[in-house]
Amino acid sequence: MRVLLVSCYELGHQPLHVASAGAFLREGGHHVSAVDLSVQSLAEANLDDAELVAIAVPMHTAMRMAVPVARAIRARRGANVRLVLFGLYAPLCGPALEAGLVDALIGGEYEQALVRIADGTPEPRSIVLDRLRFPLPARDLLPPLDRYTRLRSDGEERLTGYVEATRGCVHRCRHCPVPAVYGGRMRVWQREVLVEDVARLWNEGMRHLTFGDPDFLNAVPHALGVVRAVHERCPELTFDVTTKVEHILEHAGVIAELRELGLLFIVSAVESTSARVLELLDKGHTADDVLAALRICRSLGVELRPSLLPFTPWSTLRDQIDLLDMIATNDLIDSVDPVQLSIRLLVPPGSLLLALPEMREHVHGYDPEGFSHLWQHPDPRMDRLQAQIAALVAADADAGVAPRSTHAAIRRLTAQMTSGAGMRWPDAGATLPPERHARPRLSEPWFCCAEPTTAQLAGAGVRLGG
Repeated sequence: MRVLLVSCYELGHQPLHVASAGAFLREGGHHVSAVDLSVQSLAEANLDDAELVAIAVPMHTAMRMAVPVARAIRARRGANVRLVLFGLYAPLCGPALEAGLVDALIGGEYEQALVRIADGTPEPRSIVLDRLRFPLPARDLLPPLDRYTRLRSDGEERLTGYVEATRGCVHRCRHCPVPAVYGGRMRVWQREVLVEDVARLWNEGMRHLTFGDPDFLNAVPHALGVVRAVHERCPELTFDVTTKVEHILEHAGVIAELRELGLLFIVSAVESTSARVLELLDKGHTADDVLAALRICRSLGVELRPSLLPFTPWSTLRDQIDLLDMIATNDLIDSVDPVQLSIRLLVPPGSLLLALPEMREHVHGYDPEGFSHLWQHPDPRMDRLQAQIAALVAADADAGVAPRSTHAAIRRLTAQMTSGAGMRWPDAGATLPPERHARPRLSEPWFCCAEPTTAQLAGAGVRLGG
């Protein structure tokens, strides 16, 4: 069968979801082509030739972009093509789509299920957690690495690759979509395949690697084994990982070894400084734990880059002030991408939050276009502030405004809102501390839970809701 694989967005990385699915489909005897709408246009794909189009939706931003893409393809091809959504968000958000738009939804370990669909065998499951043996990803289907995000460090840029050592997560943070699909389970990529893939990327010019696991330290022996083997093959390679605050506290010795093997920075889901918010999200850490993790990372020469969730039904204006002050006083301005300060809680179908009375009392329906249960903050000022910050961040990102300038503007918006509420913020007008040195970071400023920007949609050649 002639299969077209479509990636909408994978955080600026060369899309592993497409490369992995492509390898399985090729092994199954199918003719595979691909298009990545983060760097290409839908017009570059041969839409009229494909018998099956499978669109990757591993995150919220991608899901938002995928729907107008699917509608455009269905309008063009009608019933002459089969349409499939695959990835984490497919089984969560796909059922709310209009009837007849897509023919199948596959989440979890989707690759072999896609092969069965291409073979003409229906896949009865929307969530597949089979244990797979992975072939080398078919990266030749995709544009080269120089089209994608790069590491910026020490005044230079390095080509950056993306792999996953594991999928799923053993934790069950209530706001995260991963537990809704994997239910506290995880699956691993075979070490030898992953190392060979990394070595191939190195030969193509990659000098930095992102491990995109939901939590890299869920399986410490596997993680260390992978990194040691990668370092042996590519000793000058640097890398970054994502892990929970509690794992940083628990595994300081492991992080020290990872630093020796090339670790530059850790992304960690700090989310909030509010004890109530952290408890309701079941994060497993406190605001003090965050500062302790920060001290550990800095003592080892590892950068900590927090991801945040400032706007929930339980966040307050005081929480907003505390979060901004924590970032400023702990020299984290250059470690927090401004988009992180705009994130509003998403509550997709299947979210563990829906089991909480504290969440249900704020829910008032479902938005099928936004793929989230609707909620309103009991303090309307918080919703207005979030909307203002989100608009500012998106406009600045599209315009290429320096992140520090956006941080300063976010503080001004917050100061205006808190002043109008009669709240004191002694440091509202404080000048941000100067940048001491350039922190290692990726050039892509966006985030998996954020809404797509106008530029992202325009680059893909689609209109939101079109």
